[in-house]
Amino acid sequence: MQSALSTPTSTSHGTPASASSSSTSPAAAPGMLSHYQIIRRNGAVVPFEPQKIAVAMMKAFLAVHGTQGAASASVRETVDGLTQAVVRALQRSRPGGGTFHIEDVQDQVELGLMRGGHHEIARAYVLYRERRTQERARQVEQAAPPAPVLHVVDGGRRVALDLGLLQSLITSACSGLGADIKSEPILAETMRNLYDGVPMDEVYKASILAARTLIEKDPDYTYATARLLLHTIVKEVLGREVAPADMGPAYADYFPQFIQRGVEAELLDERLQQFDLARLGAALKAERDQQFDYLGLQTLYDRYFLHVKKTRIELPQAFFMRVAMGLSLGEVDREARAIEFYEVLSSFDFMSSTPTLFNSGTLRSQLSSCYLTTVPDNLDGIYESIKENALLSKFAGGLGNDWTRVRALGSHIKGTNGESQGVVPFLKVVNDTAVAVNQGGKRKGAVCTYLETWHLDIEEFLELRKNTGDDRRRTHDMNTANWIPDLFMRRVMEKGTWTLFSPNNVPDLHDLFGADFERAYVAYEEKAARGEIKPSRTVQASDLWRKMLTMLFETGHPWITFKDACNVRSPQQHSGVVHSSNLCTEITLNTSDTETAVCNLGSVNLLQHLKDGANGKELDHEKLKRTVSTAMRMLDNVIDINYYAVKKARDSNLRHRPVGLGLMGFQDALYAL
Repeated sequence: MQSALSTPTSTSHGTPASASSSSTSPAAAPGMLSHYQIIRRNGAVVPFEPQKIAVAMMKAFLAVHGTQGAASASVRETVDGLTQAVVRALQRSRPGGGTFHIEDVQDQVELGLMRGGHHEIARAYVLYRERRTQERARQVEQAAPPAPVLHVVDGGRRVALDLGLLQSLITSACSGLGADIKSEPILAETMRNLYDGVPMDEVYKASILAARTLIEKDPDYTYATARLLLHTIVKEVLGREVAPADMGPAYADYFPQFIQRGVEAELLDERLQQFDLARLGAALKAERDQQFDYLGLQTLYDRYFLHVKKTRIELPQAFFMRVAMGLSLGEVDREARAIEFYEVLSSFDFMSSTPTLFNSGTLRSQLSSCYLTTVPDNLDGIYESIKENALLSKFAGGLGNDWTRVRALGSHIKGTNGESQGVVPFLKVVNDTAVAVNQGGKRKGAVCTYLETWHLDIEEFLELRKNTGDDRRRTHDMNTANWIPDLFMRRVMEKGTWTLFSPNNVPDLHDLFGADFERAYVAYEEKAARGEIKPSRTVQASDLWRKMLTMLFETGHPWITFKDACNVRSPQQHSGVVHSSNLCTEITLNTSDTETAVCNLGSVNLLQHLKDGANGKELDHEKLKRTVSTAMRMLDNVIDINYYAVKKARDSNLRHRPVGLGLMGFQDALYAL
């Protein structure tokens, strides 16, 4: 059925251009309707012609009853009556004249057919209107102008954004990650954040941020995000787009150039150029770049990759090989060892400590993790210790300082015949030094100060991390730790008293532990009770313990560490006394005025050492054995290759050769099992 009221080719509101004027008579004289007009769908305004309504309804009747009804006088009368009813209804709605939208006219036609009892005709008319509406929508969509072209600035040139290339990049990043990881939401969010003239680098950054927002919905989006980030890193380092499938040859070509550029920029040790760089470049496994999650790769980019004037020159696999080469400098078959070390690093089977990753293969290869010192009770020694802190922190070393020997507030100073200001003012300087010398700008300086529980300044020491009080006696950026003898804990349990001393009056307590400490301490308590040791103060042990716990809950500091447990279990009792731990409290090494203890660390990733067994996953002991053997070789090499900013650290490290081989991924391994 064709209704002129619905056809887009009609010249007015109802009749097609070919309709003749011989159809049914108008419902009203033309003069009566001259004040009315019709608004067509395209916005055009035309005169109101009722005969076109009659033509449209006649076609509706013919479509239902066939052409035989055309000559029927009753049909023409019916159409005439319906047309007049429609016109009257329209006139009533606009008694003073006006305009009708074509849709309003058609609505009145439908209503007139229904009121006249012509339900079959009305139904056909409604269905036809709906079909024509859909057809018009399709025509409009097909005829719609194309979306405006988005331009980007790439290499200084303004060009149209290659949407297909962007979509391909995002799709590639999502491939192989499961059916739930889709490229469409990433692309949609990326496009939503772009504007005309956006730099191409910002387009890639927008895709990374778009993918990152989806990680909370599905954790596997972290790998898609990492791949998008990897694309930008590759483009920054190589200066061109490289598809993941082509990264193997690209790595082999790039690696020798990277080493040369690093040496020329005075970032890398020139001895690295003596390696067979072609062999090492061929050993790089580009597919391992796909293992990174977003946080891991972003951290490497921000802190670890070498750069020249803020432009990165290091790719992930080159980074691992550079670290491996730096640890192989003293080996006979350097290339074989470098590849062996690279294999365990790049597969995440073993990971060296942060300073090793930062500095291996560089001109100042400070590879050790933490340094433990004991501070003497004199001005030269105190500021020498602070200077050593600065030098060690400069090259990414973490610091653990024992300040127990420094005399307390109010103690007599023989050289000036004055009174000491105690430990706290010096600790403020230590705190600010750690902030100022922030590990080469790569991460915050990290230091932890230890003080024994019998020190007269212990109560003020407990409050160093509080956010209230005199800010000149607060250290907001430094870690603090209590170094507690067992005797104190016994006094707490017994509801006993505890005596605080200035260390210059009880100098041997610092080096004693266990039963020897208890005998000496009790003897000093007796002297203090007789008034022979001043200054000193006696407190309830449980009150002091309560203050310790209160500060621990309130500020997270000072940490609780135990002097006797560390010393009794130390295998190095023949070499000296453990006076503190480091800022992570996992290292217990002896320190003295001539030795700065050094810890050299790395971690085996237990999750990477599982295999399929008869009853599911099981620990692969053979692989673990190989990894541990290689890891210990790497840690041993750290000691020999290490750059020592302080002579006391070199003497101690070469004498005792301490290493710490830790575990990570333990919980993940349990879950996998």
